[in-house]
Amino acid sequence: MTPAHADVWGYIDAKGVAHFAAEKLDDRYELFFKGGTGGVGFDTRDGVAAPTKPEVETPRQVAVPAGKSKLIAFFDVSPNFKAVKHHMREASQAHNVDFELLQALIATESGFDTNAVSPKGAVGLMQLMPPTAQRYGVSGDAKTPIEKRLTDPRTNIRAGTRYLRDLINMFPGKLELALAAYNAGEGAVQRYGNKIPPFKETQNYVVTVMQIYNQLKPPAAIVQRQQQTQTPNRVRMEFGNQAPGQIAGRGNMVPPLTAPALPATDIK
Repeated sequence: MTPAHADVWGYIDAKGVAHFAAEKLDDRYELFFKGGTGGVGFDTRDGVAAPTKPEVETPRQVAVPAGKSKLIAFFDVSPNFKAVKHHMREASQAHNVDFELLQALIATESGFDTNAVSPKGAVGLMQLMPPTAQRYGVSGDAKTPIEKRLTDPRTNIRAGTRYLRDLINMFPGKLELALAAYNAGEGAVQRYGNKIPPFKETQNYVVTVMQIYNQLKPPAAIVQRQQQTQTPNRVRMEFGNQAPGQIAGRGNMVPPLTAPALPATDIK
């Protein structure tokens, strides 16, 4: 098990929200961490699905995280993180998902902004689409629509953690596929032969979460966790030139090929 290798760019805005990216998107971004070099790839047993015809681009900021000292400093001083970490701890214990994995995923998804809304309509800390949230018991009414309920940290984290747990169960031993499914939908992963789809956004997303997770939880601790709970193995990933294509729509999920189907979900 080795960490992902990729350059890290990022900044913290005036509201304390973290923004990470795999490249310098504008002058606000600084280089947090210098990773390795090499072509597109994931050092997993099955590799990355071969690129196909580029898909319609739907840009979405995803990140490769800061170096350890800056990353830890962000969590140490972030009031947004401190305000919700007890909800994360509760969900982590209830659904047997590493606290540090939730920490990494939320940092990537929303930078701990409870009111974050994506262009596709994903809401809150774990960027849940309302139909996905409904699958896990979140409902709305005329007075409080579901979008508003998803800005509640406890509601959002509980539903998002349950969804992540189901994806981890669907792709046992392959955490990188569970994360790819969280970003692109389980159907997209299955359509590419249970491999990470060749979408730049999804590839960046997976390397981001895995890198932050690796920084927050040393590999030795992860090995011990795996031995105790059979948490999926880590993955080594390197990025240079990206495969073409972004996610198109996040709305055409298909039933699982080898596992019980989760209800259909839209992409963020």
